[in-house]
Amino acid sequence: MLDDAGRDERVRDLQQHRRPTSEERRQRGVADSPDRAPGREVPVPAREPFGMRAHRTCSGSTPPHTHTLPENTAPPPLEETDQVRENQTREAPAVTNSRRFLGLEHEVALIAAETSAVDVAYPKVLETVGGSLGWDFGAVWEESFDPRGFVRCAATWCADEGRHGDFAATSRKTALPPGAGLPGRVWSNSAPAWITDVQADPNFPRAEAAVAAGLHAAFCFPIRTARGVVGAIEFMTSSLKEPDDELLATTESLGSQIGQFVERSRAEASMREREARHGAILESALDCIITIDHNGRVLEFNSAAERTFGYQADEIVSREMVEMIVPPSLRDQHRAGLARYLDTGDPRILGQRLEITGMRADGTEFPVELTITRIPLPGPPAFTGFVRDITERKEAERDLRASRVRLLGAQNEERRRLERNLHDGAQQRLVSLALTLRLARDGLPE
Repeated sequence: MLDDAGRDERVRDLQQHRRPTSEERRQRGVADSPDRAPGREVPVPAREPFGMRAHRTCSGSTPPHTHTLPENTAPPPLEETDQVRENQTREAPAVTNSRRFLGLEHEVALIAAETSAVDVAYPKVLETVGGSLGWDFGAVWEESFDPRGFVRCAATWCADEGRHGDFAATSRKTALPPGAGLPGRVWSNSAPAWITDVQADPNFPRAEAAVAAGLHAAFCFPIRTARGVVGAIEFMTSSLKEPDDELLATTESLGSQIGQFVERSRAEASMREREARHGAILESALDCIITIDHNGRVLEFNSAAERTFGYQADEIVSREMVEMIVPPSLRDQHRAGLARYLDTGDPRILGQRLEITGMRADGTEFPVELTITRIPLPGPPAFTGFVRDITERKEAERDLRASRVRLLGAQNEERRRLERNLHDGAQQRLVSLALTLRLARDGLPE
């Protein structure tokens, strides 16, 4: 019979798949025959039932952390545990590799989540993957936008900069045409590839540099996005290695994962570039540029608008535009116009030059010229208004009208003066002529 200590040790032996020695069995007081009364309680950690079911006492309660072997079921022979241990030993490398590859995918996902720029992420990815696999050199190749379709080295990593730094420098200076070298081959075929020894490969332009660096085996896999291959990642090591099919299969997943990050990063970079251009236009524009949403609330208010209306952008953004820059007498009219457009889509006011009255922050009113455009985006409409202060133009127009009035007045006065002069001069000449005629008549003989 087993005492309590012996039972505990026996269970641990079974769980650890280890055959106890005869000396250990004698010390525990265990008989050579593994007889065991059915239904006897065996303390076993609850997390490792080892095929046992919970045992309930006659009172219905379950002793803590205890399990019972099914009745009429003997523990597995020790020979079977040896076979299990042998199978596990044989399968251990495959399990370890699978876990390592899953860990790599997780690490790459973390890098992608924590980094927004590909030029920052690439070195981290190379170090993570290369370091985990125990390889010595890594490089990222990407399209160079060369019309010939060449690919260029965008980033490198070395486990030992002293040994492989020169090879990294050579790679960074290299541009490969489609199909040339390992990266060019992978790019053209859109599939991963493996070279057991690059020094002996006839299609490896950097072979001389590889000899100097002592690099031999290499593998490379494509970076894929929805539009196709956008890059390739290459790893090399100083030893000869036969192709690893499991590793190459894992690179397919890594390539797609990195490709999604590249696509997102490029989209974000393009958006930042557009926003920068848009911001530069807004800030350098001489006219006021005001953008509102479908509720009439201000979304953008550029520097010219700040100078014209006397508000800072943060004072007016998210506020209703008509409450801020439209005179009270015209606000209902503006709201009605926006509501009418939203209801009917009538575009008559879009693209037209309208002269209206604006209101500054101090309440003063002034004339403005307004042109409205709709922003072509999905969802609720938004509108951009280009506003120009035409106070000076209106003043110039008033001055011009006044000048015209003054000029016309002067012209009329001059005409009247001339008329008077002509009238007076003609009358004087007629009187003189009449006197002359009278004198002449008086001097005639009768």
